[in-house]
Amino acid sequence: MKLLRVKYDNNIYFGALEGGDIRLLKNSIYADEFQFTDITLPADRAKLLSPVVPSKIVCAGLNYKDHAKELNMDIPEDPTLFLKPSTAVIGHGDDIIYPESVTRLDYEAELAVVIKKQAKDVSKESVFDYILGYTCLNDVTARDLQKKDIQWTRAKSFDTFAPVGPYIITGIDPSDLSVRSYVNGKARQSSSTSDMIFDVGSLVCFISRVMTLLPGDIIATGTPKGVGELQRGDSVVVEVESIGELKNKVI
Repeated sequence: MKLLRVKYDNNIYFGALEGGDIRLLKNSIYADEFQFTDITLPADRAKLLSPVVPSKIVCAGLNYKDHAKELNMDIPEDPTLFLKPSTAVIGHGDDIIYPESVTRLDYEAELAVVIKKQAKDVSKESVFDYILGYTCLNDVTARDLQKKDIQWTRAKSFDTFAPVGPYIITGIDPSDLSVRSYVNGKARQSSSTSDMIFDVGSLVCFISRVMTLLPGDIIATGTPKGVGELQRGDSVVVEVESIGELKNKVI
């Protein structure tokens, strides 16, 4: 199912995409079973928003074997975590703002996990009960500031540095999905989630032992090799198999 969040006639709705229409949800997107109204909206007249507004985005750094090899870095024993704030979130079609204080801006294509219900100390056996679905995320990074600072917070947290979308896809297996990025139509990254060092289940369990995950929170699962630079005016696409394309322009 393709779950989405849209703005239509100055109102915000959750729904599911069915052909060219959006069928509106009657109950919460986080409910155990979805209930729908009889109301539909034309998809081509609705503005796609980020599919959720998380309280936080928890990101896994250096989580692809090919990316570690590319950087000549050792495979980590535990996931390396950092946070992006909710104020960094934008949706499909929104603009990424290139800050005046930044001299190098990079794209990072990622599979993102959306949490369904409050999760703390989750067991590996029950982990998928806590996942609503999956979406695309671009972990936009001020690479010059990341290299300058001891911590990554500033480099990862500017407004618009977390494009998310276009949809949340439910009921798919995240273990072997292609992850790609394109800049101005040219392929830049191409890998598979099967190359992850820590898989989706391991990440959810590990993170939930550190902090409580809330409904709508996002886990960004890391980026494969091929990260690179963005310029003002560039169009960047993150594509994850079975989910779709997240497209944004840099201004």
